[in-house]
Amino acid sequence: KLPAMKMLLSLIALLSAALSANAAPPTCYSRVLSLSKEITESFKELQTSKAEDPCVETLPRLYLDIHNYCVLAKLRDFVAYPRCEKVLEVSELKEKARSLYTIMISYCRRDLVFLTDDCSALENPVLAPIDPS
Repeated sequence: KLPAMKMLLSLIALLSAALSANAAPPTCYSRVLSLSKEITESFKELQTSKAEDPCVETLPRLYLDIHNYCVLAKLRDFVAYPRCEKVLEVSELKEKARSLYTIMISYCRRDLVFLTDDCSALENPVLAPIDPS
């Protein structure tokens, strides 16, 4: 009975190791990347929706590239923008932007590598061509 129990425990340990290898926890970089994409998409949706307040049209552009050092200033400016406080979607977006900024400067500071500091690239992003297939 004892060898069967050892074999069962070994099998459970092996399966656990295999499952945990596939379900690696998110890295700081992957978290920052996914949150920046989420914020950029939410901003696009906000701009194209029937905004309940005309102030939405005056919001600073919010295209985020976490590889561009200027993204930190872009996030600070967006969070500090004084208008649209009464629009729930804008408040939620500002909270996400604040979270991303905090993660980038506090938790992930040593893990991030900025490849550029081209601030104009965040104002006028180059859009990838649309794949017709």
